[in-house]
Amino acid sequence: MTQTIGSLTFIGLGLYGTHDLSLRGLHELHESEAVYAEFYTSRLGSFDHHAFEQQIGKPITILSRAQTEGADEILAAARTKHIALLVCGDPMTATTHVDLRLRAAKAGIPTRIIHASSILTAAPGILGLQTYKFGRSTTLAFPQKNFFPTSPYDVIAANLKSGLHTLVFLDIQAENNRYMTATEGLRLILEMGQHLNDTAITDDTLACVVARAGSENPIVAADRIKALVNRDFGPALHILVIPGTLHFIEVDALTAFAGLPPDLGRLLHKL
Repeated sequence: MTQTIGSLTFIGLGLYGTHDLSLRGLHELHESEAVYAEFYTSRLGSFDHHAFEQQIGKPITILSRAQTEGADEILAAARTKHIALLVCGDPMTATTHVDLRLRAAKAGIPTRIIHASSILTAAPGILGLQTYKFGRSTTLAFPQKNFFPTSPYDVIAANLKSGLHTLVFLDIQAENNRYMTATEGLRLILEMGQHLNDTAITDDTLACVVARAGSENPIVAADRIKALVNRDFGPALHILVIPGTLHFIEVDALTAFAGLPPDLGRLLHKL
């Protein structure tokens, strides 16, 4: 195996903007010999590429999806240089980054992780839901010709049956500048139920929307799907939560912080 003197450091950018970057991450960027970034697994709500280059004093190479998944360029650089890879959220929540880290390890390239805030904890936190009550998460994909997967519906229904909450990620097609909205996602879930002829999830099911978590003014909403499905939640990124059985404190939190209608809150308190 070829001896290496380089390294690869994964640096989380957090949820919304470069101001979410940790001091440790900023220090590492100043120390790195080259900086890469990828924004196809997610994106920041606010990111001025050129201003941030001036802040860290070096250029940032933005990798495409093919370049990130192929990884040849960044691994070649990391064999001889100390490389930083900027990613949104917390680095290892994306399978793509785990795969890249494994490939680096196989090549004998040392790796490090500088963590940051993640939607996995931010969405439950901003809604006031208890993180240990979440079951398996799922992702809704944009339907394509001859492609309409219904497995996300099955995941949500199984979690509901067990009384667990579901975090529902929404499709990102960065190369097409296409980001699924909460309303598109809710409509897809209802369409899946109709396709499966299943009533585990209906337009009376409680759902939660979080839009632009980490921003100064995120939108947070909780209501029946039929009350949310036509609302405009503004620019991406959005994420959904389909709650399972709620503790009374969770009901109170949704009422106080997510606009859960009082009559629905009273009904949930009785369940």
